[in-house]
Amino acid sequence: MKLGDEEQAMSAGAAGPARRWAIEHQIEVGRFFDAADMVPIDQVHIMADAESLGEAGVALLEKLAAHSLAERRVRVPTVTDPRGVDFKAYKRLKQTAEMVDLERRTIAAFSALGVLMTNTCINYQTVMPPVLGQHLAFGDTGSVIYASSVLGARSNFEGGPSALAAALTGRTPNYGYHLDRHRRGTRLFALTERPRDWSEWGALGGLIGRRMDSYWQVPVIAGVAGPPTSDELKHFGAALASHGSVPLFHMIGVTPEAPDLATVFDGPPPRAEPIGAGEIAAFTRSYAPPDDGLDVIVFAAPQLSLFEMQALADLLDGRRINPKVTLLAATSPEIKASCDRLGLTARIEQSGALVLEGVCFYQSYAREIGESNGWTRLMSNSAKLVNIIGGYGYRPVLASMERCVDSAVAGRIVR
Repeated sequence: MKLGDEEQAMSAGAAGPARRWAIEHQIEVGRFFDAADMVPIDQVHIMADAESLGEAGVALLEKLAAHSLAERRVRVPTVTDPRGVDFKAYKRLKQTAEMVDLERRTIAAFSALGVLMTNTCINYQTVMPPVLGQHLAFGDTGSVIYASSVLGARSNFEGGPSALAAALTGRTPNYGYHLDRHRRGTRLFALTERPRDWSEWGALGGLIGRRMDSYWQVPVIAGVAGPPTSDELKHFGAALASHGSVPLFHMIGVTPEAPDLATVFDGPPPRAEPIGAGEIAAFTRSYAPPDDGLDVIVFAAPQLSLFEMQALADLLDGRRINPKVTLLAATSPEIKASCDRLGLTARIEQSGALVLEGVCFYQSYAREIGESNGWTRLMSNSAKLVNIIGGYGYRPVLASMERCVDSAVAGRIVR
């Protein structure tokens, strides 16, 4: 790799041991991916839940945080993904004191590094949305695909150590989706009928994701009549990234790099693969349960926007959650504060539901809380969550928010 003077100085230790560790890590990553050099970045989004970090990861953070302020402070604005523990709700979820202690240590170490504890996977909706052409080092797959596709910024999927290294150096290896040649379309899908709700937009993303063959394929979606909303694109992208390990998509006439087919493809576009209501319905049916048993309903992954929280409050007004089941809704700290102010939190929780702040379900020791609470059958409107949560011992069901709420009230899955 070609290193600039500042990068060479960091590698030699001139900026302290924390930045030396960071640049050496990035050099190894860059060599693996045949990066020619580094590229300066404007923002970092880093995975921050203590469950993923574990004791070893937290110890590394604490080691870096022990250096002098000049040596340890991040060089670019750095924000965090959801945490694993909501300190106001952990007892109700039957999380342990050990989980809480590890979480507090994580927060203290990140804060000492100058990281902003935003605790959200929807930073593009709540903190500072990137802009066209910006280079980033984002970790959460849903954040990466939204920033890269909908906003036209540039990021690969950055693992936790790599995102932390980027925050300390202010750059990242220049490979993959930072480069023009990897941002060209490779597959074409023709949408024949518009999805009707957030769960169907997620199902569409999951359906396309299942058809992708590698990280390096870029799906292009044509036939979308009228611009989708931010929440629709959020569910679509998060599911596409989860089911297909895809960091970038183009939507003709919607996303900034795809005004038309000629612009997004090199040469003639490939044969279009049609997708309609039948395929979307079949995807949803692939999560259909054999009975109507139900333990927990989760709205998370991605966290809910203010408009999603309002929709949930409207659906729950004047209704009560059946005591046989639990309903959880996770959102960001900023949106939670707005919901408190606007009365949405109170309306949701009057039904017996629980609003979680700054966390996401599958990052919150999902297996352990499932075992502690006796939860196995989980229902959600998130196609990303149902893809992930089976690995934690749950039997997931995908449905619309309306059907999820009806089921929560009935205490069983409503057909």
